[in-house]
Amino acid sequence: MNQIEHLYRQVIMDHYKNPKNKGLVANPAYLTIHLNNPSCGDEMTVQMHVNNDQIVDIKHQGTGCSICCSSASVMSVTLKNHTLDEANQIIHEFYEMIKGYPYNPDILKGDAIVYQGVAQFPARIKCATLAWKAIEQGMIKIKEEQPNG
Repeated sequence: MNQIEHLYRQVIMDHYKNPKNKGLVANPAYLTIHLNNPSCGDEMTVQMHVNNDQIVDIKHQGTGCSICCSSASVMSVTLKNHTLDEANQIIHEFYEMIKGYPYNPDILKGDAIVYQGVAQFPARIKCATLAWKAIEQGMIKIKEEQPNG
């Protein structure tokens, strides 16, 4: 294993053992989305609080492998304090990277890049993207509920 892979594995394990923004809140201002991955048993609940198109807070709670749970932590840190449009761009770049395609490092920054090795393990892509898919569904729901014009 080269040094970069080792560093990435350390970051993943740190987010797994010491997740950021973990724990759900009983607050009606938060939209709650629950997804699961039946192929491996990962389950993730994500909550997001959006104010004026800005993601003010993200919470997550789930069970699953280290990739799934650490990725939820990374997602919460990566997308917090971004507008919905910015978050959408970041999610798109994350998916491109996860699939092994070129991505824009000016958009996808921080710890999210540690998952680029997942592209070599197609079965793990669903694990790494579960929380990101949940937040994406929440963003679609919020956009649908906004009054047009």
